[in-house]
Amino acid sequence: MELPELAIGPIKAKVDTGARTSALHAVDLDVFDRDGSTWVSFAYQHEDGSVGALNEAPVLEFRDVTNSGGQSESRPVIQTPLKLGTVYKLVELTLTQRDNMAYRMLLGRTTLSADFVVAPSESFVQGGDNTQPGTSE
Repeated sequence: MELPELAIGPIKAKVDTGARTSALHAVDLDVFDRDGSTWVSFAYQHEDGSVGALNEAPVLEFRDVTNSGGQSESRPVIQTPLKLGTVYKLVELTLTQRDNMAYRMLLGRTTLSADFVVAPSESFVQGGDNTQPGTSE
């Protein structure tokens, strides 16, 4: 899976049909004003600890999200293209710190709806393995 406009990919993502919105691990998060609109800057931190380039995006809204531990958090929501296999679509992502999670990205049901079928017994259907995700080619 890739996020081409954010220069992130390929990355491993966990499919979570219980989550409404997809979530991306973001560090160095900074919310700021640009020409009267709210924007966010952030970087993606890879599993090996390296930090990618700084990204900037307009904030669509702030959404209250309850995590799997039952804690509520207000997260910025951005919109960006996602490439997964032959599917290329615009998706909403919440930005949050997921450094204590096994996967740096979560694919929620809104992202998955109408374009994908979830096969719970399958893993890494785009290739790769637990240490290196496959490309979306």
